Amino acid sequence: MTNNLDICRVYRLEAAQARGVVIVIDVIRAFTVAAYACAGGARRLWLVRTTDEAFALRQQEPQALLAGEIGGRLIPGFDLNNSPSLMAAANVQGRTIIQRTGAGTQGAVAAINAKYLLICSLANARATATYARKLAETTDRLVTLLPTEGSSQHLPYTGEDTVCAEYLEALLRGKEDARAQLAGNLALLEASGRFDFMKQGDRDFPFEDIALIKGADRFDFVMVGQRKRADGFEYVEIKQQEPGDYPGI
Repeated sequence: MTNNLDICRVYRLEAAQARGVVIVIDVIRAFTVAAYACAGGARRLWLVRTTDEAFALRQQEPQALLAGEIGGRLIPGFDLNNSPSLMAAANVQGRTIIQRTGAGTQGAVAAINAKYLLICSLANARATATYARKLAETTDRLVTLLPTEGSSQHLPYTGEDTVCAEYLEALLRGKEDARAQLAGNLALLEASGRFDFMKQGDRDFPFEDIALIKGADRFDFVMVGQRKRADGFEYVEIKQQEPGDYPGI
């Protein structure tokens, strides 16, 4: 039964505490970007913590594209910034994307005790919840939601990753009003001015990103992570999987 799930929540600095099926959330904008990369046919994503790690991995795969941000801005030497609309317009078919961001990729790499690691934004939330519910059959029904928008549970605001976490929990518990709850929370985010920085004509923060960020359940796939080790550091490899493809179940 979905109501018997043990659903916990931790934040980025507590990522190592996350156990069971861990869903790492970054809505603005890392994992919305990741979803559009997968939808565009990217072969895989490699999530890293630092720019040095990104450049080191590209030495292993020179055809890889570097995507990400520092302070929301395009990183010198990177191919793409942290914009889902720009990712959607890019030709990434068959390419490896090496992604570094200030929140999402940090949380994913830091979730070292996850049995299963999934990354998520609103773009693939329902598919992720369906997949996580099945995986939880092998984790004593434990699911940990990991919003990366802040560093601890004592946030002074409700942000977009928490909104996504609330939506995921409602879906995991089979609540019929999950979508209506999400719509209300997105309206509150809009009213709070959360999306205003993407309305200023700044090329690092395109206006077109807003619709893609808010567009829930556009994709019926999940983004599944596996920990990897390079020379001196760990990273997370993400591959797209269909909801019915459950590893080892």
